[in-house]
Amino acid sequence: MGILSIVLFLPLVGALLCLLLPGGKGVHRMAALLASLAAFAASLPLWFNFSTTAIAPQFVEKLLWIKGLGVYYSLGVDGVSLLMVLLTTFLMPLAILASWNSIEDKTRSYYAFLLMLETGMLGVFMAMDLFLFYVFWEAMLIPMALLIGVWGGQRRVYAALKFFLYTMFGSVLMLVAIIALVLLNRQATGVLSFDLWQMYALDIAKPTQMWLFAAFALAFAIKVPLFPFHTWLPDAHVEAPTAGSVILAGVLLKMGTYGFLRYCLPLFPAAVLQFSPYILWLSVIGIIYGALVAMVQPDIKKLVAYSSVSHLGFVMLGIFALNHQGLQGGMIQMVNHGLSTGALFLLVGMIYERRHTRMIADFGGLTKVMPVFAVIFMIVTLSSIGLPGLNGFVGEFLILLGAFETARPWAILAATGVILSAVYMLWMFQRVMFGPVTHEENKKLKDLSGRELAVLLPVLALIVLLGIYPQPFLRTMDVSIQQLLGKYGVSTEQGSLMPGSLVPGVREQRRSAPVSPGHEEPGPVSVGEAVAATPSLTEVVR
Repeated sequence: MGILSIVLFLPLVGALLCLLLPGGKGVHRMAALLASLAAFAASLPLWFNFSTTAIAPQFVEKLLWIKGLGVYYSLGVDGVSLLMVLLTTFLMPLAILASWNSIEDKTRSYYAFLLMLETGMLGVFMAMDLFLFYVFWEAMLIPMALLIGVWGGQRRVYAALKFFLYTMFGSVLMLVAIIALVLLNRQATGVLSFDLWQMYALDIAKPTQMWLFAAFALAFAIKVPLFPFHTWLPDAHVEAPTAGSVILAGVLLKMGTYGFLRYCLPLFPAAVLQFSPYILWLSVIGIIYGALVAMVQPDIKKLVAYSSVSHLGFVMLGIFALNHQGLQGGMIQMVNHGLSTGALFLLVGMIYERRHTRMIADFGGLTKVMPVFAVIFMIVTLSSIGLPGLNGFVGEFLILLGAFETARPWAILAATGVILSAVYMLWMFQRVMFGPVTHEENKKLKDLSGRELAVLLPVLALIVLLGIYPQPFLRTMDVSIQQLLGKYGVSTEQGSLMPGSLVPGVREQRRSAPVSPGHEEPGPVSVGEAVAATPSLTEVVR
């Protein structure tokens, strides 16, 4: 058994132990914690042994699974997926620790579902076979829906059903697209295979790309969630238990952006260029809309939930800028958002355990009674709004840099989201933490315990490390980004973007001047200019 299989199935073994071991909640939560810590420890060699110069997937495992369908149990990681795997194994022990005293009923099932969810998420990031990917994609829906529906708030059943139906709708269409892609691959190669890396070499006509891209993109857009497919998210976040909110924000949403990076961009380049302007507009709308709605929320948890809509809009903006800085920013911001927003949900959960309310109006003056909590809350808040020196700044800066190069009007509008995020986050912090203690219940609140500090300090350490020295993380994804951009005629050298046309002859066609085959003109070309040249995209991709 390879290292990826060990990392993948250790949480599942822990889930079985939680279900089978006799005893009370102490036994179950300890088994879950040990299993999640073992998975994290097993995943660390992936980071230390990962080659930042290799193009092919690493730590590959491939075994024949279903011979008649050409389905393989095929795992591997590259620069796109490695950080997501590590983020998942890092956050799960913290989520379990955060649930230590808050879950009293059905603890055996609760911790088992958390660990099953971890295996499902890891499988999505590791799978290199489309059939295996889809199995894990669907499998992780069930434990997440149950975590919301059984251990959530008052409207938990409604939130769980809404989450399940939204995601299932997109998944069914994606399944149809996967089948069509496999049949196209068999037509081209004569072999029935679900191998993803083999499909990267497919020559797909542009009209077919458009339909396949639409099916994949809908499933991923719902998961992100990209505006206007976001309406399930606030309900799921608010009703989910703390650990569910942390994993939902930290990892589950990134499965959507990861899907765009792993499947849509390399498989359907002509369709990506065609749809990019619309996705960029939806990203910018999501950035501004999410920030404005977050600003008026009376519930801290719902405010953080809507902030995710805004922050994930930045990730999508960076991805569809289709240049090196934008993709780097989008990928590193996936990690940053998982850390910052995950920490915010942890902090909200800790204060809810003490006061059993999340209404901003019920707090005030907490710095006087919970000074350690206030300091950590301030650092995480500043991280979320992108203060230089903390992790959020690195991602947002690279995203805006890439967006300015590709689509300046979108970048200018998106930059207002940075200002708006400072408004709603700092205003929330001021109302919760400063001023007089007006509620008698708040005067007796206890500061953070040792267990709670053990949950938060590792996240704070990574927030500061990524803000001060992000280079190791950026270097990990460099080769994968270069390979991805090669699909779009963008060349990179030593990690820097070399100006070049996304489509040969775009500028000349825009001026209605004759273009010689293969002609390229130096200078950056926007996605909008590329779309103007779509009549020749099929020939270019071929």
